[in-house]
Amino acid sequence: MPLKKLKKNKFIKVISNPFVFIFLVFLIWILFIDENSYLFHHKTLNPEIEKLEGDKNYYQTEIDADRKKIKQLENPEKLDKFAREKYKMKKENEDIYIIEFDTLQ
Repeated sequence: MPLKKLKKNKFIKVISNPFVFIFLVFLIWILFIDENSYLFHHKTLNPEIEKLEGDKNYYQTEIDADRKKIKQLENPEKLDKFAREKYKMKKENEDIYIIEFDTLQ
């Protein structure tokens, strides 16, 4: 009698269906056993994703800083100053003297 009651149980009927059984085995395989499983992605790829998001934030701040510099360089006076200081450019008939201080004692 207990076997008949067990066969009438809805949960057992669903689990005993071959399609459901194969799906459950497949699901367990994909989630835990396969080399591309959820556990692999969770343990291995999450730190890499966090590192890449940190890099993304860093580069975004650098892009914002560069945009501010470009906006400032639209002013011809600031562009002239930037070119002289950064790239040591000069106007015609002008001499430039670069003085470097020796920091070694």
